[in-house]
Amino acid sequence: MHFGLTDEQEMIVATVRSFVENEIYPHETLVERTGEVPTEIAAEIKRKTIELGFYACNFPESVGGAGLSHLEFALVERELGRGSMALNHFFGRPQNILMACQGDQIEQYLMPAVRGERMDALAMTEPDAGSDVRGMKCTAQRDNGDWVLNGTKHFISGADHADFVIVFVATGEEQTTAGAKKKITTFLVDRGTPGFTIRDGYRSVSHRGYKNMILEFDNCRLPDTQVLGEVGGGFAVMNEWLYATRITVATMSVGRARRVFDLMHHYAAERKQFGQPIGKFQGVAFQLADSITEIDGADHLTLAAAWRLDQGLPANREIASAKLYATEMLARVTDRAIQIYGGMGLMDDLPLERFWRDARVERIWDGTSEIQRHIIARDLLRPLGA
Repeated sequence: MHFGLTDEQEMIVATVRSFVENEIYPHETLVERTGEVPTEIAAEIKRKTIELGFYACNFPESVGGAGLSHLEFALVERELGRGSMALNHFFGRPQNILMACQGDQIEQYLMPAVRGERMDALAMTEPDAGSDVRGMKCTAQRDNGDWVLNGTKHFISGADHADFVIVFVATGEEQTTAGAKKKITTFLVDRGTPGFTIRDGYRSVSHRGYKNMILEFDNCRLPDTQVLGEVGGGFAVMNEWLYATRITVATMSVGRARRVFDLMHHYAAERKQFGQPIGKFQGVAFQLADSITEIDGADHLTLAAAWRLDQGLPANREIASAKLYATEMLARVTDRAIQIYGGMGLMDDLPLERFWRDARVERIWDGTSEIQRHIIARDLLRPLGA
Protein backbone atom coordinates (compact mmCIF):
# COMPACT_ATOMS: atom_id res chain seq x y z
CA MET A 1 0.00 0.00 0.00
CA HIS A 2 1.29 3.43 -0.94
CA PHE A 3 0.79 6.05 1.76
CA GLY A 4 -0.34 9.31 0.24
CA LEU A 5 -2.94 10.13 -2.38
CA THR A 6 -2.54 10.84 -6.06
CA ASP A 7 -3.47 14.27 -7.40
CA GLU A 8 -6.73 12.80 -8.74
CA GLN A 9 -7.58 11.30 -5.37
CA GLU A 10 -6.80 14.59 -3.63
CA MET A 11 -9.19 16.26 -6.07
CA ILE A 12 -11.92 13.73 -5.19
CA VAL A 13 -11.47 14.49 -1.49
CA ALA A 14 -11.52 18.27 -2.03
CA THR A 15 -14.55 18.13 -4.34
CA VAL A 16 -16.69 16.00 -2.03
CA ARG A 17 -15.68 17.93 1.08
CA SER A 18 -16.59 21.21 -0.62
CA PHE A 19 -19.93 19.74 -1.67
CA VAL A 20 -20.70 18.61 1.88
CA GLU A 21 -19.75 21.96 3.38
CA ASN A 22 -21.75 23.99 0.84
CA GLU A 23 -24.73 21.75 0.04
CA ILE A 24 -25.20 19.64 3.20
CA TYR A 25 -24.12 21.70 6.22
CA PRO A 26 -26.57 24.60 5.58
CA HIS A 27 -29.60 22.29 5.87
CA GLU A 28 -28.52 20.20 8.85
CA THR A 29 -30.20 22.27 11.56
CA LEU A 30 -33.55 22.19 9.73
CA VAL A 31 -33.41 18.42 9.33
CA GLU A 32 -32.32 17.94 12.95
CA ARG A 33 -35.21 20.02 14.28
CA THR A 34 -37.95 18.68 11.99
CA GLY A 35 -36.78 15.12 11.40
CA GLU A 36 -37.57 15.57 7.71
CA VAL A 37 -35.70 16.32 4.50
CA PRO A 38 -37.83 18.68 2.38
CA THR A 39 -38.51 17.22 -1.07
CA GLU A 40 -37.07 20.24 -2.86
CA ILE A 41 -33.79 20.04 -0.91
CA ALA A 42 -33.46 16.31 -1.59
CA ALA A 43 -34.07 16.86 -5.31
CA GLU A 44 -31.53 19.70 -5.42
CA ILE A 45 -28.81 17.63 -3.75
CA LYS A 46 -29.43 14.76 -6.17
CA ARG A 47 -29.42 17.10 -9.17
CA LYS A 48 -26.14 18.73 -8.16
CA THR A 49 -24.53 15.36 -7.45
CA ILE A 50 -25.46 14.14 -10.93
CA GLU A 51 -24.08 17.36 -12.48
CA LEU A 52 -20.88 16.85 -10.49
CA GLY A 53 -20.52 13.37 -11.95
CA PHE A 54 -20.51 11.63 -8.58
CA TYR A 55 -23.93 10.00 -8.55
CA ALA A 56 -23.49 6.20 -8.39
CA CYS A 57 -19.74 6.72 -8.25
CA ASN A 58 -19.48 3.27 -6.65
CA PHE A 59 -20.50 1.64 -9.97
CA PRO A 60 -18.21 0.79 -12.91
CA GLU A 61 -18.02 2.97 -16.00
CA SER A 62 -19.48 0.10 -18.06
CA VAL A 63 -22.92 0.83 -16.58
CA GLY A 64 -22.55 4.62 -16.37
CA GLY A 65 -20.91 4.99 -12.97
CA ALA A 66 -17.73 6.90 -12.20
CA GLY A 67 -15.73 3.68 -11.91
CA LEU A 68 -13.97 4.62 -8.69
CA SER A 69 -11.76 2.05 -7.01
CA HIS A 70 -12.64 0.75 -3.54
CA LEU A 71 -10.04 3.10 -2.07
CA GLU A 72 -11.37 6.12 -3.96
CA PHE A 73 -14.94 5.32 -2.98
CA ALA A 74 -13.81 5.01 0.64
CA LEU A 75 -12.43 8.56 0.34
CA VAL A 76 -15.81 9.75 -0.97
CA GLU A 77 -17.67 8.11 1.90
CA ARG A 78 -15.19 9.49 4.41
CA GLU A 79 -15.95 13.05 3.33
CA LEU A 80 -19.69 12.39 3.21
CA GLY A 81 -19.42 11.16 6.79
CA ARG A 82 -18.84 14.77 7.84
CA GLY A 83 -22.43 15.62 6.93
CA SER A 84 -25.96 14.63 7.86
CA MET A 85 -26.84 11.04 6.89
CA ALA A 86 -30.36 12.14 6.00
CA LEU A 87 -29.06 14.69 3.50
CA ASN A 88 -26.08 12.88 2.02
CA HIS A 89 -28.38 9.94 1.25
CA PHE A 90 -29.31 11.91 -1.88
CA PHE A 91 -25.69 12.09 -2.99
CA GLY A 92 -26.70 8.73 -4.41
CA ARG A 93 -24.84 5.46 -3.89
CA PRO A 94 -27.15 2.63 -5.05
CA GLN A 95 -26.53 -0.85 -3.66
CA ASN A 96 -23.69 -2.57 -5.51
CA ILE A 97 -25.69 -5.77 -5.32
CA LEU A 98 -27.65 -4.47 -8.32
CA MET A 99 -24.67 -5.51 -10.45
CA ALA A 100 -26.17 -9.01 -10.09
CA CYS A 101 -29.11 -7.92 -12.29
CA GLN A 102 -29.63 -9.98 -15.43
CA GLY A 103 -31.76 -9.72 -18.56
CA ASP A 104 -34.62 -7.21 -18.32
CA GLN A 105 -33.61 -6.40 -14.74
CA ILE A 106 -30.70 -4.38 -16.08
CA GLU A 107 -32.92 -1.80 -17.79
CA GLN A 108 -35.65 -1.99 -15.18
CA TYR A 109 -33.54 -1.65 -12.04
CA LEU A 110 -29.77 -1.35 -12.51
CA MET A 111 -29.54 1.40 -15.12
CA PRO A 112 -32.31 3.64 -13.68
CA ALA A 113 -30.64 3.36 -10.26
CA VAL A 114 -27.27 4.40 -11.67
CA ARG A 115 -28.83 7.32 -13.56
CA GLY A 116 -30.67 8.51 -10.44
CA GLU A 117 -34.11 7.85 -11.93
CA ARG A 118 -35.05 5.20 -9.35
CA MET A 119 -33.88 4.78 -5.74
CA ASP A 120 -33.40 1.47 -3.98
CA ALA A 121 -33.34 0.18 -0.40
CA LEU A 122 -31.90 -3.01 1.05
CA ALA A 123 -34.03 -5.17 3.35
CA MET A 124 -32.53 -7.91 5.51
CA THR A 125 -33.17 -7.16 9.17
CA GLU A 126 -36.22 -8.59 10.92
CA PRO A 127 -37.73 -8.06 14.39
CA ASP A 128 -36.56 -11.50 15.58
CA ALA A 129 -33.48 -11.91 13.38
CA GLY A 130 -30.97 -9.08 13.38
CA SER A 131 -27.42 -10.29 12.94
CA ASP A 132 -28.70 -13.87 12.53
CA VAL A 133 -29.45 -13.65 8.81
CA ARG A 134 -30.16 -17.39 8.55
CA GLY A 135 -32.76 -17.00 11.28
CA MET A 136 -35.08 -14.79 9.21
CA LYS A 137 -38.76 -15.68 9.28
CA CYS A 138 -39.83 -13.73 6.19
CA THR A 139 -40.53 -16.43 3.60
CA ALA A 140 -41.37 -16.92 -0.06
CA GLN A 141 -43.15 -20.05 -1.23
CA ARG A 142 -44.01 -21.30 -4.69
CA ASP A 143 -47.64 -21.07 -5.78
CA ASN A 144 -48.91 -21.59 -9.32
CA GLY A 145 -45.58 -20.59 -10.87
CA ASP A 146 -45.12 -17.47 -8.72
CA TRP A 147 -43.46 -16.67 -5.42
CA VAL A 148 -45.65 -15.57 -2.51
CA LEU A 149 -43.86 -13.46 0.11
CA ASN A 150 -45.00 -13.18 3.73
CA GLY A 151 -43.34 -11.58 6.72
CA THR A 152 -41.92 -8.35 8.11
CA LYS A 153 -38.66 -6.44 7.81
CA HIS A 154 -37.70 -3.51 10.03
CA PHE A 155 -34.93 -0.93 10.48
CA ILE A 156 -34.88 -0.52 6.69
CA SER A 157 -32.96 2.66 5.86
CA GLY A 158 -33.93 4.62 2.76
CA ALA A 159 -37.17 2.75 2.18
CA ASP A 160 -39.17 5.96 2.62
CA HIS A 161 -37.68 7.24 -0.65
CA ALA A 162 -37.22 3.90 -2.41
CA ASP A 163 -38.91 3.08 -5.71
CA PHE A 164 -38.03 -0.57 -5.18
CA VAL A 165 -36.57 -2.76 -2.46
CA ILE A 166 -33.94 -5.50 -2.59
CA VAL A 167 -35.26 -8.00 -0.06
CA PHE A 168 -33.76 -11.22 1.32
CA VAL A 169 -36.20 -13.97 2.35
CA ALA A 170 -36.07 -17.65 3.27
CA THR A 171 -37.12 -20.04 0.49
CA GLY A 172 -36.64 -23.45 2.09
CA GLU A 173 -33.92 -25.36 3.90
CA GLU A 174 -30.78 -27.27 3.05
CA GLN A 175 -28.86 -29.88 5.02
CA THR A 176 -25.25 -29.03 5.88
CA THR A 177 -22.62 -30.58 8.13
CA ALA A 178 -23.76 -28.10 10.77
CA GLY A 179 -27.39 -29.17 10.42
CA ALA A 180 -30.36 -27.65 8.58
CA LYS A 181 -29.90 -24.10 7.30
CA LYS A 182 -32.35 -21.84 5.57
CA LYS A 183 -31.89 -21.11 1.90
CA ILE A 184 -31.98 -17.38 1.23
CA THR A 185 -33.22 -15.84 -2.02
CA THR A 186 -33.07 -12.20 -3.08
CA PHE A 187 -36.05 -10.46 -4.69
CA LEU A 188 -36.62 -7.10 -6.35
CA VAL A 189 -39.93 -5.68 -5.15
CA ASP A 190 -41.45 -2.49 -6.58
CA ARG A 191 -43.19 0.02 -4.36
CA GLY A 192 -46.93 -0.36 -4.94
CA THR A 193 -46.81 -4.10 -5.57
CA PRO A 194 -50.04 -5.63 -4.14
CA GLY A 195 -49.39 -7.14 -0.73
CA PHE A 196 -46.31 -4.96 -0.11
CA THR A 197 -46.56 -2.11 2.41
CA ILE A 198 -43.93 0.40 3.52
CA ARG A 199 -44.74 2.22 6.77
CA ASP A 200 -42.99 4.42 9.28
CA GLY A 201 -40.62 2.71 11.66
CA TYR A 202 -39.33 3.80 15.05
CA ARG A 203 -38.17 7.19 16.30
CA SER A 204 -34.41 6.98 16.63
CA VAL A 205 -32.14 9.33 18.54
CA SER A 206 -29.41 8.71 15.95
CA HIS A 207 -29.41 10.37 12.51
CA ARG A 208 -32.69 12.26 12.65
CA GLY A 209 -34.33 12.54 9.26
CA TYR A 210 -32.62 9.34 8.08
CA LYS A 211 -35.63 7.20 8.71
CA ASN A 212 -35.88 3.50 9.36
CA MET A 213 -38.99 1.90 7.90
CA ILE A 214 -41.03 -1.26 8.41
CA LEU A 215 -41.83 -3.43 5.39
CA GLU A 216 -44.76 -5.82 5.44
CA PHE A 217 -45.38 -8.62 2.95
CA ASP A 218 -48.88 -10.10 3.01
CA ASN A 219 -49.27 -12.71 0.27
CA CYS A 220 -47.18 -10.50 -2.00
CA ARG A 221 -47.04 -12.35 -5.31
CA LEU A 222 -43.94 -12.08 -7.52
CA PRO A 223 -42.91 -13.80 -10.77
CA ASP A 224 -39.54 -15.51 -11.28
CA THR A 225 -38.31 -12.41 -13.11
CA GLN A 226 -38.10 -10.61 -9.74
CA VAL A 227 -35.48 -13.01 -8.37
CA LEU A 228 -32.06 -11.35 -8.16
CA GLY A 229 -29.36 -13.94 -8.76
CA GLU A 230 -30.09 -17.63 -8.27
CA VAL A 231 -32.95 -19.13 -6.28
CA GLY A 232 -31.45 -20.12 -2.95
CA GLY A 233 -28.31 -18.15 -3.75
CA GLY A 234 -29.11 -15.05 -1.74
CA PHE A 235 -26.52 -15.76 0.92
CA ALA A 236 -23.80 -16.01 -1.73
CA VAL A 237 -25.02 -12.80 -3.39
CA MET A 238 -24.95 -11.11 0.01
CA ASN A 239 -21.40 -12.17 0.74
CA GLU A 240 -20.18 -11.14 -2.72
CA TRP A 241 -21.67 -7.68 -2.87
CA LEU A 242 -22.37 -6.46 0.67
CA TYR A 243 -18.96 -6.67 2.32
CA ALA A 244 -18.26 -3.04 1.37
CA THR A 245 -21.11 -1.70 3.53
CA ARG A 246 -18.93 -2.24 6.60
CA ILE A 247 -16.19 -0.14 5.01
CA THR A 248 -18.77 2.58 4.41
CA VAL A 249 -19.68 2.67 8.11
CA ALA A 250 -15.99 2.79 9.03
CA THR A 251 -15.07 5.55 6.60
CA MET A 252 -18.07 7.70 7.50
CA SER A 253 -17.17 7.30 11.18
CA VAL A 254 -13.68 8.59 10.40
CA GLY A 255 -15.07 11.59 8.51
CA ARG A 256 -17.46 12.48 11.31
CA ALA A 257 -14.70 12.10 13.90
CA ARG A 258 -12.49 14.51 11.95
CA ARG A 259 -15.28 17.10 11.90
CA VAL A 260 -15.73 16.69 15.65
CA PHE A 261 -11.99 16.94 16.18
CA ASP A 262 -11.79 20.18 14.19
CA LEU A 263 -14.35 21.71 16.55
CA MET A 264 -12.74 20.52 19.78
CA HIS A 265 -9.24 21.39 18.52
CA HIS A 266 -10.11 25.01 17.79
CA TYR A 267 -12.19 25.35 20.96
CA ALA A 268 -9.28 24.11 23.07
CA ALA A 269 -7.06 26.80 21.52
CA GLU A 270 -9.59 29.63 21.86
CA ARG A 271 -11.42 28.96 25.13
CA LYS A 272 -9.62 30.48 28.11
CA GLN A 273 -9.78 29.50 31.76
CA PHE A 274 -7.47 30.67 34.54
CA GLY A 275 -5.84 33.07 32.11
CA GLN A 276 -4.79 30.62 29.41
CA PRO A 277 -6.25 28.47 26.61
CA ILE A 278 -7.73 25.26 28.04
CA GLY A 279 -5.60 23.30 25.56
CA LYS A 280 -2.62 24.20 27.76
CA PHE A 281 -3.98 22.00 30.52
CA GLN A 282 -2.76 18.44 30.34
CA GLY A 283 -6.26 17.04 30.94
CA VAL A 284 -7.44 18.64 27.68
CA ALA A 285 -4.20 18.36 25.69
CA PHE A 286 -3.98 14.60 26.24
CA GLN A 287 -7.58 14.15 25.08
CA LEU A 288 -6.67 15.94 21.85
CA ALA A 289 -3.57 13.78 21.44
CA ASP A 290 -5.48 10.54 22.04
CA SER A 291 -8.25 11.59 19.66
CA ILE A 292 -6.09 12.48 16.66
CA THR A 293 -4.02 9.32 17.15
CA GLU A 294 -7.12 7.14 17.16
CA ILE A 295 -8.65 8.97 14.19
CA ASP A 296 -5.50 8.51 12.12
CA GLY A 297 -5.33 4.86 13.15
CA ALA A 298 -8.93 4.25 12.08
CA ASP A 299 -8.33 6.10 8.82
CA HIS A 300 -5.34 3.92 7.93
CA LEU A 301 -7.16 0.70 8.91
CA THR A 302 -10.09 1.63 6.69
CA LEU A 303 -8.10 2.71 3.65
CA ALA A 304 -5.85 -0.34 3.97
CA ALA A 305 -8.90 -2.62 3.88
CA ALA A 306 -10.22 -0.84 0.77
CA TRP A 307 -6.78 -1.09 -0.82
CA ARG A 308 -6.74 -4.86 -0.24
CA LEU A 309 -10.03 -5.16 -2.12
CA ASP A 310 -8.51 -3.26 -5.03
CA GLN A 311 -5.58 -5.69 -5.05
CA GLY A 312 -7.89 -8.70 -5.05
CA LEU A 313 -6.59 -9.77 -1.64
CA PRO A 314 -8.69 -11.31 1.15
CA ALA A 315 -10.03 -8.47 3.28
CA ASN A 316 -12.84 -9.86 5.45
CA ARG A 317 -10.88 -9.60 8.70
CA GLU A 318 -9.39 -6.23 7.77
CA ILE A 319 -12.83 -4.81 6.96
CA ALA A 320 -14.23 -6.10 10.25
CA SER A 321 -11.27 -4.59 12.14
CA ALA A 322 -11.81 -1.23 10.44
CA LYS A 323 -15.54 -1.21 11.19
CA LEU A 324 -14.99 -2.26 14.80
CA TYR A 325 -12.21 0.21 15.56
CA ALA A 326 -13.58 3.21 13.65
CA THR A 327 -17.06 3.06 15.18
CA GLU A 328 -15.76 2.62 18.72
CA MET A 329 -13.20 5.37 18.11
CA LEU A 330 -16.00 7.73 17.04
CA ALA A 331 -17.83 7.11 20.31
CA ARG A 332 -14.73 8.00 22.32
CA VAL A 333 -13.94 11.12 20.29
CA THR A 334 -17.48 12.54 20.48
CA ASP A 335 -17.56 11.90 24.21
CA ARG A 336 -14.22 13.68 24.69
CA ALA A 337 -15.45 16.63 22.64
CA ILE A 338 -18.43 17.11 24.93
CA GLN A 339 -16.16 16.85 27.97
CA ILE A 340 -13.88 19.56 26.56
CA TYR A 341 -16.82 21.85 25.76
CA GLY A 342 -18.37 21.22 29.16
CA GLY A 343 -22.05 21.96 29.66
CA MET A 344 -22.37 23.74 26.31
CA GLY A 345 -21.46 20.52 24.56
CA LEU A 346 -24.83 19.06 25.55
CA MET A 347 -26.85 22.02 24.31
CA ASP A 348 -28.44 21.75 20.87
CA ASP A 349 -27.09 25.21 20.00
CA LEU A 350 -23.99 23.22 19.01
CA PRO A 351 -23.90 20.09 16.83
CA LEU A 352 -21.82 18.06 19.33
CA GLU A 353 -24.73 16.44 21.14
CA ARG A 354 -26.04 15.37 17.72
CA PHE A 355 -22.71 13.81 16.78
CA TRP A 356 -22.66 12.08 20.17
CA ARG A 357 -26.14 10.61 19.62
CA ASP A 358 -25.46 9.72 16.00
CA ALA A 359 -22.29 7.86 16.96
CA ARG A 360 -24.17 5.30 19.03
CA VAL A 361 -25.83 3.47 16.14
CA GLU A 362 -22.56 2.93 14.25
CA ARG A 363 -21.60 0.13 16.66
CA ILE A 364 -24.87 -1.65 15.91
CA TRP A 365 -25.90 -1.50 12.26
CA ASP A 366 -24.16 -3.37 9.44
CA GLY A 367 -22.95 -5.85 12.04
CA THR A 368 -22.55 -5.09 15.74
CA SER A 369 -19.15 -4.71 17.37
CA GLU A 370 -19.62 -8.20 18.77
CA ILE A 371 -20.22 -9.62 15.27
CA GLN A 372 -17.06 -7.89 14.01
CA ARG A 373 -15.05 -9.40 16.85
CA HIS A 374 -16.49 -12.81 15.98
CA ILE A 375 -15.45 -12.39 12.32
CA ILE A 376 -11.94 -11.33 13.32
CA ALA A 377 -11.48 -14.17 15.81
CA ARG A 378 -12.87 -16.75 13.37
CA ASP A 379 -10.48 -15.59 10.66
CA LEU A 380 -7.55 -15.91 13.06
CA LEU A 381 -8.46 -19.35 14.41
CA ARG A 382 -9.69 -21.20 11.32
CA PRO A 383 -6.21 -21.63 9.75
CA LEU A 384 -5.17 -23.36 12.98
CA GLY A 385 -8.11 -25.73 12.86
CA ALA A 386 -9.86 -24.12 15.84
